[in-house]
Amino acid sequence: MTRITRHLDTGPSAIAEAAGLLVQGGLVAFPTETVYGLGADATNGRAVAGIYEAKGRPRFNPLIAHLASFEFAREQGAFSPAAARLAEAFWPGPLTLVVPKAATCTVSEIATAGLDSVALRVPDHGVARAILAATGRPVAAPSANRSGHVSATTAAHVAVDLDGRIDAIVDGGSTQVGVESTILSCLGDRVAMLRPGGLSREAIEKALGFALAEGPEGSGDEPLAPGMLASHYAPRAQVRLDAEGPRPGEAWLGFGGDGHGGATVTANLSTTSDLTEAAANLFGMLRALDRPGIAAIAVAPIPSHGLGEAIRDRLSRAAAER
Repeated sequence: MTRITRHLDTGPSAIAEAAGLLVQGGLVAFPTETVYGLGADATNGRAVAGIYEAKGRPRFNPLIAHLASFEFAREQGAFSPAAARLAEAFWPGPLTLVVPKAATCTVSEIATAGLDSVALRVPDHGVARAILAATGRPVAAPSANRSGHVSATTAAHVAVDLDGRIDAIVDGGSTQVGVESTILSCLGDRVAMLRPGGLSREAIEKALGFALAEGPEGSGDEPLAPGMLASHYAPRAQVRLDAEGPRPGEAWLGFGGDGHGGATVTANLSTTSDLTEAAANLFGMLRALDRPGIAAIAVAPIPSHGLGEAIRDRLSRAAAER
């Protein structure tokens, strides 16, 4: 995967170019007040899959969707009174809120890791908000570095890791906060700390008027947000991996031109064996096959190279005993 990476300033034409690349499905690194983010159109599953490919990220963690304002965030998430109070107090700012998806949510399944919740943030950085406003849709943006490397706080840091792997880097100078956003779960009646970050617990609890809980209720090892254990959609049906074909009563999740028409219900992650396409389709197709009357989902062999490693990781977890 080799791309020509444009190095952009923060002028109006550069902002327009960065937004245009995002709308076209490209990958653009841009500054926020916390760290540089690697952005992709969060509504475009294939574009989001490109983030994992560029970062060499081994697992499909939920990604934070960045928006230009709280008004736009309300179109993606359902805010409880406590969540709305936090958004009004700290957005724009280094706070991410995990809330239930709204009925109008357009964030792709791969960006939410197949969950019914979505992680949202309005960054406090003029360049970031200008790009988000010009893009006109949520932008998924984990830290702009190779997986396992230190987060980038300058455009030069981004270039060391990602030059030749993404479409553009917007140079907005050094970031102010330098650590990732604080992540809170606002699901049900609880507000819980999922990840400490650039906004202090004390400030949050003062705004809420009560203490934060630790971790999501009944979470176990479920994934809700970046920086936590990986999370993904676990179907009710049993998942059988590396299958040569479906058994009677099984749904079939194919890869490549296998076309097992004998199954009652079938889907194909990518008829052309494109791992990026397969990653983008994974969670949506698992949901589509997980229907009443289907006891098991047989999955065709998936290669383990590139994004195949992450796809196999998610499928292996879905197939684990429950």
